[in-house]
Amino acid sequence: MNAPSPLTAEPVEDCPRCGKPPALCVCADITTIDNRVAVLILQHPQEQDRELGSARLAALSLTHATLKTGLSWPSLPKALGKQVDPKRWAILYLGSASAETLPRDREIVALDAKGVALPDRDQAKLLGDIQGIIVIDGSWSQAKTLWWRNAWVLKCRRVALNPKRKSLYGKLRREPRREGLATIEAIGLALSLIERRPEIATKLDGNFMRLLNRFHTKAAQT
Repeated sequence: MNAPSPLTAEPVEDCPRCGKPPALCVCADITTIDNRVAVLILQHPQEQDRELGSARLAALSLTHATLKTGLSWPSLPKALGKQVDPKRWAILYLGSASAETLPRDREIVALDAKGVALPDRDQAKLLGDIQGIIVIDGSWSQAKTLWWRNAWVLKCRRVALNPKRKSLYGKLRREPRREGLATIEAIGLALSLIERRPEIATKLDGNFMRLLNRFHTKAAQT
């Protein structure tokens, strides 16, 4: 049997924790947030942005977060692995509506079943009653697939984000809609507004920027 050539490079494995290539791993520098409102991330199985995807990084950044990859689950409790009241959970989903239809003075808006913003008097009450949020990780078409394949989401509340700033992705990823944010950014903004803790968004954005900075450094070296 021939001995392996000393010039043959061994394949470099991704980090088992964050799933990133070693050059992009920021596990040692992740700032963890103790969130009161729980997070469930439903990831489409074809969302395979190995380098710039932020769903797993978001889950690692929060003490109360669950990441599930698949197309459908029988119910919210089945997806979470524990009993919860769907009426006290909200899904971040704008659907076919546009952020232009949302109140401009709010970055998070509670919607009715038809995707229309609730009256002002109902906004604070609904957001204050939320125990958890569901975030879909994938392209717009993938998000629509997950929405329609999991009818139980209709039992949950519905909220939409109307961010004042653009995504930190910048030119690295083109979003088809102005309000498009990375998964970790959307979670940070939602939690910071629901819990009224702006530091949540700051810390999650910081973790995301560490990943982006490593990506830019890697790109400059190749």
